[in-house]
Amino acid sequence: MPYRFYGSETPAVRPITKEYAAIRDQRHLYDLLSDIWCEYSCAPRLRPEWSESNKTLGQCSVTAFLVQDIFGGEVYGIPLEGGGFHCYNSVDGVTFDLTSEQFGDKKLTFDCQNVQSREEHFVSKEKYERYLYLKRELIKALSEK
Repeated sequence: MPYRFYGSETPAVRPITKEYAAIRDQRHLYDLLSDIWCEYSCAPRLRPEWSESNKTLGQCSVTAFLVQDIFGGEVYGIPLEGGGFHCYNSVDGVTFDLTSEQFGDKKLTFDCQNVQSREEHFVSKEKYERYLYLKRELIKALSEK
């Protein structure tokens, strides 16, 4: 399957905990999350535009912090018009963004300058609940394999 997310061609990163040892690399995680991302896990303001054909829409921060749980590294943000950040990951010098497809052909700058913290993002109870949902569903998917 051809992957279209930013960094899909980069070297594989591996899980840092036994809980996620069954995940082979970031491409495998993308495959797993593709069956989990849904309207509920999408940011509420973007739900009207969410669709099966654009599964990564509104999934960036909750996905990036889950990626950090699995592979370690840092979560960074690309400043967006109107405020806020689009989140992505960098692990041991490997930068990738599992949710970059939502931007289509728009060129994003992945410069690893704006570190994002889960404390800041998860001040929003709604966002934290979406993150927990992804995490629960991923663990469930792994247990069924």
